[in-house]
Amino acid sequence: MLQYTPAAIRYTDMQYRRCGKSGLKLSALSLGLWHNFGHVNDFENSRNILHTAFDSGITHFDLANNYGPPPGSAEENFGKILHQDFTSYRDELIISTKAGYTMWEGPYGNWGSKKYLVSSLDQSLKRMKLDYVDIFYHHRPDPETPLEETMATLDLIVRQGKALYAGISNYNAEHAQKAITLLKEMGTPCVIHQPKYSMFVRDPENGLLDVLGVNGVGCIPFSPLAQGLLTDKYLNGIPADSRVATSGQFLNQSHITPEKIEKIKQLNAIAQQRGQKLAHMALSWILKDSRVTSVLIGASKPEQVTDSIQCLKNISFSEEELNAIDNILNQ
Repeated sequence: MLQYTPAAIRYTDMQYRRCGKSGLKLSALSLGLWHNFGHVNDFENSRNILHTAFDSGITHFDLANNYGPPPGSAEENFGKILHQDFTSYRDELIISTKAGYTMWEGPYGNWGSKKYLVSSLDQSLKRMKLDYVDIFYHHRPDPETPLEETMATLDLIVRQGKALYAGISNYNAEHAQKAITLLKEMGTPCVIHQPKYSMFVRDPENGLLDVLGVNGVGCIPFSPLAQGLLTDKYLNGIPADSRVATSGQFLNQSHITPEKIEKIKQLNAIAQQRGQKLAHMALSWILKDSRVTSVLIGASKPEQVTDSIQCLKNISFSEEELNAIDNILNQ
């Protein structure tokens, strides 16, 4: 196995943004290990994706307890690659993980109880062979566990040194404000929120981004390309190797209506006028907002990482472009 040596110029072209009002900075693009780093995937390909990301200045790798498939395997594989190739560079990395979705059977393997969150993070640290993660998120609100218990657990985990920062994910504006207030009162500020956000999913604009901005909390959207819809992949039908054709688990034919295709074509025309691919424009469109710290990208091969980074060449939009995009999205 060849020894990995990171590119000496890896910090030259990447942008780094402050996470809210904290001292933490994240690369403008972060790599999510959601669905391409499990045991069902090719290990060497996963390793090459991580090498390419770090060589390009991406310092933030985002995981969760249930990432795989199967659940837990993304953390396990990441841990192997981390110790093979990145041990000397651990202090240059931001490693995050989460808990909140089903991880094991029984009443303590899901949601947001103290029992679940502490146990889950302990398991995650063992899988990755780490003493701590940089960010630990509660992955989704729990409708039954008191929010005070969940936030107190994040506070405990930070005070124990198992995580440096606390974050939340999938919280709406109202619940995010409550969580942020509780953590602030405990002395462990919420440093970041991870919502689903793209041109096609604009829910964070309904108050959440304002809450994060006012409270000085960072924002790192996931699914910025709407599961691949905001690319040129579906302009001429459904490719045989697309998610729709191969699995349909998270994106299926019901999502790709003639109306949606027409919007994609119109957005693609604006992207071409800007000298960008549609995917680049979709990423740039999110990064235009100063309240956004970083955007999570996924990759099934290394070249997708280097391609995504091209979005950073143009993250400015004219008022005319923004109005045109809004008109298309509001049709």
